[in-house]
Order: sequence, then C-alpha cells, then structure tokens
Amino acid sequence: MRKILEVITALACLLTGLGLAACAPEPAEQPAAEVPAAKIPVTSASQEAVRLYLEGRDLAEKLRAADARELFEQAVAEDDGFAVAHLGMANTSPTASDFFESLARAVAAVEGASDGEKWMIMAAQAGADGDPDAQKEHLARLVEAYPSDERAHNLLGNWHFGRQEFDQAIEHFSKAIDIEARFSPPYNSLGYAQRTVENYEAAEDAFRSYIEVLPEEPNPYDSYAELLMKTGRYQESIENYQKALSKDSSFVASYVGIGNNHIFLGQPEEARAAFAKLDEVARNDGQRRQSLFWTAVSHLHEGAADQALEALEARYQIAAATDDKATLSGDLNLMGNVLLHHGDHEAAAAKYAESVSMIEQADVSEDVKGGTRRNHLFNEARVALHRDDLDDAAAKLDEYRTAVEERQIPFEVRQVHELAGMLALHREQGDDALAELAKANQQNPLVLYLQARACQHQGDEDGMKEFATKVVDFNGLNLNLAYVKAKAEEMLAGGA
Repeated sequence: MRKILEVITALACLLTGLGLAACAPEPAEQPAAEVPAAKIPVTSASQEAVRLYLEGRDLAEKLRAADARELFEQAVAEDDGFAVAHLGMANTSPTASDFFESLARAVAAVEGASDGEKWMIMAAQAGADGDPDAQKEHLARLVEAYPSDERAHNLLGNWHFGRQEFDQAIEHFSKAIDIEARFSPPYNSLGYAQRTVENYEAAEDAFRSYIEVLPEEPNPYDSYAELLMKTGRYQESIENYQKALSKDSSFVASYVGIGNNHIFLGQPEEARAAFAKLDEVARNDGQRRQSLFWTAVSHLHEGAADQALEALEARYQIAAATDDKATLSGDLNLMGNVLLHHGDHEAAAAKYAESVSMIEQADVSEDVKGGTRRNHLFNEARVALHRDDLDDAAAKLDEYRTAVEERQIPFEVRQVHELAGMLALHREQGDDALAELAKANQQNPLVLYLQARACQHQGDEDGMKEFATKVVDFNGLNLNLAYVKAKAEEMLAGGA
C-alpha cells in the first residue's frame, strides 16, 4: 500500500485546520551522526525527543503508522514545541480531527524549526488548504536547499504523483534512490508510478527491490501483492498479502487487499470475512472505519445498496461518537454518492445538503468549507442530470467551473471536465463527451466507463471495448469501480 505523505486534494476539499500560537523553545543542535549536515535538520530542545522522533519516522516510512504514532506522541510529550514530531503525528493520524489538530500544532511550533522543517510543515498546510501551487513552492525550496536529501526528493515526487505528473514523479523517486539506496519509500512510490503508467515490468522491479531493502517488513509484500492484483494474478496476490501478514498480523492494508482479491474473484462472502478480520485487529477508530468502508464496497459490487448503506451508517456512528464533524461531512457525501448511483437522487440530494450543513459547523478553516461548497455544486449538477433537468445541470456546471477556475486545484479541474462530459452524454453529443472526458481523471473507473458509453453512442465498437475492458480489468482499490464494473461487463457481453 502507498501512503503519500501529503494531504490529498480530495481530503482538502472537505477538511483542514490552521493554528498559529507561541513559538517553540529554542532548537538544540543535533548530533551529526543522527542527522548529517546535508540532510534536513531535526530540531528539538530535547535529545530524547529527537531519538523518539527518528525511531517513529523510521516506522512511519515503513507504513507502520499506529506504531509510529505512539513514538511521535512520546516525542511531543518530551518537547511540546517539537514541530516535525507534530507533523509526524498528523501524517499518522487515524481520524481527520486528529490530523488537523496535530497539523495545527506543527504550524504553531514552526518558528522553532529549521527552514527545511518549516517548508515541510508549510507544504503540508498548503496541501490541507487546497493550494497546490504554494505546496509545490515549499517543496521546491526544500529540494533546492537540500539537493542531497532523499526525503526532500521523495516529498516532491509525491506532489507530482498526486497531480498525475508521473514522469516527474519517477524522476524524483529515482533521484532519492540514487542518493540513498537503503531508503525504502521511493521504491514503493516508484513501483506505483510505473504501475499507473502501465510499465508493469518496471513496477515489478521496483517492488522486488523494495522487498530486498525491507525483507522483514509487511508493506513491500503488500505493495507487490497490489501489483499482482492489478494484473489479474489474484491467487499470487493473496499469497503475497499473506506474506505481509506473516510479518505483522495487524497490518490492516493486507486484509483490505485480500478482500478485494476475493471481490474480483466473485467471492463476496470471503471478501467480507477478510474485512471482518481487519476489524478484529483494528487498533483505532480509523482502522475500524476502514473495515466498514470496504464491507460497504463489497456490497456495492453486488448491487446491494441497502446493505452498503448499513455499513456506512455504522461507520458514520464511529465518527459521531467523537463529534468529528469534518469526517461526518465526508461520510454524508459518500452516502449521497451511493444513493445517487443507485437511483434515489432525492435522498442523495438530502445527504449532500446535510454534508454541507455539517462542514459549516465543523472547526475547520474557510478554505475547507469553501472546498466543500464547491463540491456541492458538482453534486447538485449530477442530481440535476439524474432528474433529466439539463438546463439546471448546465447552470450548475457553469457555476462550478467558475468557482474551480479561481483555485485551479487539479482534482477539481478534472471533475469539471467529468461533469461536462456527463452533460454532453445526456445531450447525446458523443464527440463533445469524449473530448471532455479525455481531460477528466483517467485513473477513475467511472470516467473510463463514461468514455465507453460515449464511444458506444458514436458507434465506435472498438473504442467502447477498449474503455469497457479497462474498467473490467481495473482491479484497483477504488470505490467507483463498484458502481460500474458490472455495467462494463454487461456492455462487453452486448447487453448494454
């Protein structure tokens, strides 16, 4: 599994927090043996806090977030002004509210940090605020100041990956490996980047190298298993997920992977058994919510929306117990999507409206609330399409496009094109639909399915088969696949 150490735009549309407070204690110089001068400094008033942080960072980079978080907590207990330790807590948070609380503390302590640490923290804040240009500026300054730091290149590579600029991402991941061949995260990220551009042989090489670097850790086997799943080698994939669990039986990502393999093998009950095991080993609310999310996805693959909504309601109640309104807003939006895809557009509209109301009550920044309001325009336009009210859909599209143009967040820009393509399809304008959808997110199976439909409308059977096959063979950890895989299979079988 790959965890990008930045806040993805989809999350930034819903959640963020900003806190500015008193400066941290004066930083102490760190021993050169722990942090070489050519690397980003780690600054704290406590040497014990530094030791704990470095141990936690090592675990976080191995994707052992729960274990890493415990060490970051100990580090900030030693030095509450330890800015990057608070950032470490943010990046290993099990819930949205925990994330933003920790990020705010990192920002509050930033004056006690080195320039390199400041750029890391402010890049994370910019990501949370949905400001990718500012995020890149901070990360570019980080790489310029520390060109021999593998972590700097890995972070900038992650930024490019998030924008689907895969060539640049591969360049920075490869540079990080050249700097330090034993630094594990870029092997993982490089494998995913190569997989995404369908360089499967190069992806396999990267993941095998990742295993060689960390043979006793679970995540390398987990990531390789995900590649095997992607290429339809389901039993081999399950075997490698089981290898990951033999290294750490609480590695929740591998239960997710095993369950999805069973979904693709047409074994939903076995899938849900895997997700139930995830719940058994869960160490926090975030992991328990994961179990319920994937249980819902398994039901959606069967077309069982009611059972999926039951699982999502149970997931919602976990967040409700802590009054995490930002997370609740996202949950309501997700439930709205399920309802919309299963034909109940009025109930979907109600959930979308409730999502906006919930975020307005949340203790998050205006940037996050604005992102949710923009996304609501996208949702309202889709509801209008389901009502066959094309004039209202067009008006909402125009409103959404104008709002998105002000921020130019890539995720939202792609959604504008997706929505425009959907409207063109409803107007039976196949060429226009294809032109718009080509600019939408090509890593979204829903977009691929819409492209198949547009080709079908144009009488382009080869194009229809190409895009429908991409949906059927998508084999990824993606909720939207559950909405369209069966439809694409039916299309290929000549039934749609």
